[in-house]
Amino acid sequence: MGKDKRQDVQANSSGSDEPLPPLSDHDFRIYNHMADKMDAFHNYFRSSWTLLWTACTTSRRPQNMTLRQFLAQGLSFAEHLAAHHAIEEQFVFPRLAARMPEFDPRGGDMVAQHARIHAGLGAFEGYLKRCQRGEEDFEMGALKGIMEGWGEVLWAHLDEEVRALGAENMRKYWSKEDMMRMHM
Repeated sequence: MGKDKRQDVQANSSGSDEPLPPLSDHDFRIYNHMADKMDAFHNYFRSSWTLLWTACTTSRRPQNMTLRQFLAQGLSFAEHLAAHHAIEEQFVFPRLAARMPEFDPRGGDMVAQHARIHAGLGAFEGYLKRCQRGEEDFEMGALKGIMEGWGEVLWAHLDEEVRALGAENMRKYWSKEDMMRMHM
Protein backbone atom coordinates (compact mmCIF):
# COMPACT_ATOMS: atom_id res chain seq x y z
CA MET A 1 0.00 0.00 0.00
CA GLY A 2 1.48 3.35 -0.99
CA LYS A 3 1.94 6.12 1.51
CA ASP A 4 -0.56 8.32 -0.35
CA LYS A 5 -3.31 5.82 0.57
CA ARG A 6 -2.44 6.11 4.26
CA GLN A 7 -3.45 9.74 4.60
CA ASP A 8 -6.54 10.17 6.69
CA VAL A 9 -8.79 13.00 7.80
CA GLN A 10 -9.44 13.82 11.42
CA ALA A 11 -12.18 16.08 12.69
CA ASN A 12 -10.77 18.69 15.05
CA SER A 13 -12.65 20.17 18.00
CA SER A 14 -14.21 22.91 15.82
CA GLY A 15 -15.71 20.25 13.52
CA SER A 16 -13.56 21.04 10.51
CA ASP A 17 -11.46 18.41 8.80
CA GLU A 18 -7.73 18.49 9.35
CA PRO A 19 -5.63 16.16 7.18
CA LEU A 20 -3.28 13.88 9.04
CA PRO A 21 0.20 13.50 7.62
CA PRO A 22 1.01 10.32 5.70
CA LEU A 23 2.42 7.47 7.76
CA SER A 24 5.79 5.92 7.09
CA ASP A 25 5.74 2.17 6.46
CA HIS A 26 7.16 1.62 9.96
CA ASP A 27 4.50 3.80 11.64
CA PHE A 28 1.76 2.19 9.56
CA ARG A 29 2.78 -1.24 10.92
CA ILE A 30 2.69 0.12 14.48
CA TYR A 31 -0.78 1.61 14.04
CA ASN A 32 -2.08 -1.40 12.12
CA HIS A 33 -0.79 -4.22 14.34
CA MET A 34 -4.11 -4.80 16.09
CA ALA A 35 -5.96 -4.97 12.76
CA ASP A 36 -3.44 -7.50 11.45
CA LYS A 37 -3.81 -9.72 14.52
CA MET A 38 -7.60 -9.43 14.48
CA ASP A 39 -7.78 -10.26 10.79
CA ALA A 40 -5.83 -13.47 11.41
CA PHE A 41 -8.41 -14.57 14.01
CA HIS A 42 -11.26 -13.50 11.76
CA ASN A 43 -9.87 -15.48 8.84
CA TYR A 44 -10.34 -18.65 10.93
CA PHE A 45 -13.99 -17.67 11.52
CA ARG A 46 -14.51 -16.84 7.84
CA SER A 47 -13.02 -20.19 6.80
CA SER A 48 -15.08 -22.18 9.31
CA TRP A 49 -18.30 -20.38 8.38
CA THR A 50 -17.62 -20.95 4.69
CA LEU A 51 -17.10 -24.68 5.20
CA LEU A 52 -20.39 -24.96 7.12
CA TRP A 53 -22.34 -22.63 4.82
CA THR A 54 -21.14 -24.39 1.67
CA ALA A 55 -22.34 -27.69 3.08
CA CYS A 56 -25.73 -26.15 3.87
CA THR A 57 -26.17 -24.55 0.46
CA THR A 58 -25.08 -27.66 -1.46
CA SER A 59 -26.72 -30.13 0.95
CA ARG A 60 -23.42 -32.04 1.05
CA ARG A 61 -20.88 -32.32 3.83
CA PRO A 62 -17.24 -31.87 2.86
CA GLN A 63 -15.75 -35.00 1.33
CA ASN A 64 -14.42 -37.47 3.91
CA MET A 65 -16.22 -35.69 6.79
CA THR A 66 -18.68 -37.74 8.80
CA LEU A 67 -21.78 -36.20 10.29
CA ARG A 68 -20.18 -36.48 13.70
CA GLN A 69 -17.10 -34.59 12.47
CA PHE A 70 -19.28 -31.98 10.77
CA LEU A 71 -21.24 -31.34 13.97
CA ALA A 72 -17.97 -31.15 15.92
CA GLN A 73 -16.63 -28.62 13.39
CA GLY A 74 -19.70 -26.44 13.88
CA LEU A 75 -19.49 -26.66 17.65
CA SER A 76 -15.77 -25.86 17.58
CA PHE A 77 -16.52 -22.78 15.48
CA ALA A 78 -19.19 -21.70 17.98
CA GLU A 79 -16.92 -22.29 20.99
CA HIS A 80 -14.00 -20.38 19.47
CA LEU A 81 -16.18 -17.46 18.39
CA ALA A 82 -17.78 -17.19 21.83
CA ALA A 83 -14.37 -17.31 23.54
CA HIS A 84 -12.95 -14.74 21.12
CA HIS A 85 -15.81 -12.35 21.84
CA ALA A 86 -15.57 -12.90 25.59
CA ILE A 87 -11.89 -11.91 25.53
CA GLU A 88 -12.65 -8.85 23.42
CA GLU A 89 -15.52 -7.75 25.65
CA GLN A 90 -13.58 -8.26 28.88
CA PHE A 91 -10.12 -7.02 27.94
CA VAL A 92 -9.97 -5.28 24.56
CA PHE A 93 -13.18 -3.30 24.13
CA PRO A 94 -13.09 -1.54 27.53
CA ARG A 95 -9.63 -0.15 26.81
CA LEU A 96 -10.54 0.94 23.30
CA ALA A 97 -13.87 2.41 24.45
CA ALA A 98 -11.99 5.03 26.48
CA ARG A 99 -11.42 6.88 23.18
CA MET A 100 -13.32 5.03 20.48
CA PRO A 101 -17.13 5.23 20.50
CA GLU A 102 -17.60 2.12 18.34
CA PHE A 103 -16.32 -0.01 21.24
CA ASP A 104 -18.41 1.65 23.97
CA PRO A 105 -20.36 -1.03 25.91
CA ARG A 106 -23.33 1.38 26.17
CA GLY A 107 -24.17 1.18 22.50
CA GLY A 108 -21.06 1.09 20.36
CA ASP A 109 -21.45 -0.61 17.00
CA MET A 110 -18.98 -3.42 17.76
CA VAL A 111 -20.74 -4.30 21.03
CA ALA A 112 -24.18 -4.17 19.38
CA GLN A 113 -22.95 -6.49 16.63
CA HIS A 114 -21.64 -8.93 19.25
CA ALA A 115 -25.09 -9.05 20.85
CA ARG A 116 -26.78 -9.79 17.50
CA ILE A 117 -24.17 -12.43 16.64
CA HIS A 118 -24.60 -14.16 20.00
CA ALA A 119 -28.36 -14.38 19.62
CA GLY A 120 -27.84 -16.37 16.41
CA LEU A 121 -24.84 -18.24 17.76
CA GLY A 122 -26.92 -19.54 20.68
CA ALA A 123 -29.52 -21.01 18.34
CA PHE A 124 -26.78 -22.43 16.09
CA GLU A 125 -24.95 -24.10 18.97
CA GLY A 126 -28.15 -25.36 20.56
CA TYR A 127 -29.28 -27.01 17.34
CA LEU A 128 -25.92 -28.71 16.75
CA LYS A 129 -25.79 -29.98 20.34
CA ARG A 130 -29.30 -31.42 20.11
CA CYS A 131 -28.31 -33.18 16.89
CA GLN A 132 -25.08 -34.41 18.43
CA ARG A 133 -26.99 -35.88 21.40
CA GLY A 134 -29.50 -37.52 19.07
CA GLU A 135 -32.40 -35.44 20.36
CA GLU A 136 -33.05 -34.06 16.88
CA ASP A 137 -32.29 -35.34 13.39
CA PHE A 138 -29.76 -33.19 11.59
CA GLU A 139 -30.98 -31.41 8.46
CA MET A 140 -28.81 -29.15 6.30
CA GLY A 141 -31.83 -26.97 5.52
CA ALA A 142 -32.51 -26.38 9.20
CA LEU A 143 -28.89 -25.41 9.86
CA LYS A 144 -28.94 -23.12 6.82
CA GLY A 145 -32.04 -21.37 8.17
CA ILE A 146 -30.34 -20.79 11.51
CA MET A 147 -27.16 -19.50 9.86
CA GLU A 148 -29.12 -17.13 7.61
CA GLY A 149 -30.41 -15.35 10.69
CA TRP A 150 -27.03 -14.01 11.77
CA GLY A 151 -24.58 -14.56 8.93
CA GLU A 152 -24.90 -11.06 7.53
CA VAL A 153 -24.08 -9.37 10.84
CA LEU A 154 -21.21 -11.80 11.48
CA TRP A 155 -19.56 -11.07 8.13
CA ALA A 156 -20.10 -7.32 8.51
CA HIS A 157 -18.59 -7.45 11.98
CA LEU A 158 -15.54 -9.44 10.87
CA ASP A 159 -14.74 -6.72 8.33
CA GLU A 160 -15.83 -3.63 10.29
CA GLU A 161 -13.90 -4.56 13.43
CA VAL A 162 -10.70 -4.97 11.43
CA ARG A 163 -11.32 -1.60 9.73
CA ALA A 164 -11.95 0.04 13.12
CA LEU A 165 -8.62 -1.32 14.36
CA GLY A 166 -6.79 -0.30 11.20
CA ALA A 167 -4.10 2.35 11.11
CA GLU A 168 -6.35 4.88 9.40
CA ASN A 169 -8.79 4.82 12.30
CA MET A 170 -6.49 4.08 15.24
CA ARG A 171 -4.30 7.11 14.59
CA LYS A 172 -7.35 9.35 15.06
CA TYR A 173 -7.54 8.28 18.70
CA TRP A 174 -4.14 7.01 19.79
CA SER A 175 -0.58 8.25 19.64
CA LYS A 176 2.20 6.13 18.24
CA GLU A 177 3.48 5.68 21.80
CA ASP A 178 0.01 4.54 22.95
CA MET A 179 -0.03 1.96 20.18
CA MET A 180 3.40 0.67 21.09
CA ARG A 181 2.20 0.12 24.69
CA MET A 182 -0.91 -1.82 23.63
CA HIS A 183 -0.34 -5.54 23.89
CA MET A 184 -3.52 -6.74 22.26
